[in-house]
Amino acid sequence: MLNGITIIDFTNYIPGPFATLRLAEMGAEVIKVEAPGGDPARNTGNGLVFRAHNRGKQSIVIDLKQGEGKKAALNLLRKADAVIESFRPGVMEKLGLGYEAVKEINPDIVYCSLTGYGNSGEMASLGSHDLNYMSLSGALAQFKDETGRPVHPTHTIADYIGGLAASERILAALLSRSLNGEGSCHCISIADSVASFMGTHVLMEKETGFPNGIPVLAGKVISYGLYETKDGRYVSLAALEPKFWQNFCRALDRVDWVPAHHSERHESNPVYLELVKVFKTKPLSDWSSFGLQVDCCLTPVLEAGELQDHVHFKERNFISTEGQVKMHGDLDNDLVQSVSEKIINTET
Repeated sequence: MLNGITIIDFTNYIPGPFATLRLAEMGAEVIKVEAPGGDPARNTGNGLVFRAHNRGKQSIVIDLKQGEGKKAALNLLRKADAVIESFRPGVMEKLGLGYEAVKEINPDIVYCSLTGYGNSGEMASLGSHDLNYMSLSGALAQFKDETGRPVHPTHTIADYIGGLAASERILAALLSRSLNGEGSCHCISIADSVASFMGTHVLMEKETGFPNGIPVLAGKVISYGLYETKDGRYVSLAALEPKFWQNFCRALDRVDWVPAHHSERHESNPVYLELVKVFKTKPLSDWSSFGLQVDCCLTPVLEAGELQDHVHFKERNFISTEGQVKMHGDLDNDLVQSVSEKIINTET
């Protein structure tokens, strides 16, 4: 879909590279510009963070602090369709590579800055990471243990949300350019992007005082929650609609549970206690099979290494034998493998 589109990528770590990976998988030519020391992700997690987000891109080393480096970068930008950068606000301007400078040589350029807090305001110049954006946005407060303490996530959710927002904006800007012939400049805030997922929660707390969004989705009812299995694993039951709950109850020959559909997950609720016991009578594999046979919104809580063996992802060839994960499940099933072979590791 993006064949013929060239994107220059001045980003590091996860958010920006994730954004351009999604675009590369749709056919865009992505040229990744790295400093002489390389993207720090090359040295993060034994280089696996870099490998996970930079397949299918060309990589070139340019020292932007040198005159020749600036010239080389401008030559790339002269013929590019879009550029994405993730320096702190003002850095690209100091390097002579800000939007106004690039616009002079390429008026049609789509210029996207991916920042933590935007390009203005009290926090704009501050450094931050995923955990900061998660906590500031209110998203982290939605993940708490039984004592009310926020749980430290092992996933950089904010980074990926920021990358999604950036790729969305670049695509929208390219579409706009195709309609009006004009380039444009955009600044994405990762903190804002994560906070945009909090719409229901903010309004719900304002109107009702409940801080965790929609009550039935917050683990308050027996038909929507996590349950432990016989082998100490977990499944997610999300039978919110009556038909799914009825299917679940009938499959277990417990139609007497049907009236308790939206009853509370509480030890004073006998149906809840029975449900807990029932899930502990079978291992995860049995409940996984149950969820495939009975239309009741029941799925296993999988570990990262188990995704490639699950029927859904196997059928779609979503994960390659090398462990690369696709960005778009409905595209060519051979894309992950072919793109993996095109990795260009330009070592410094």
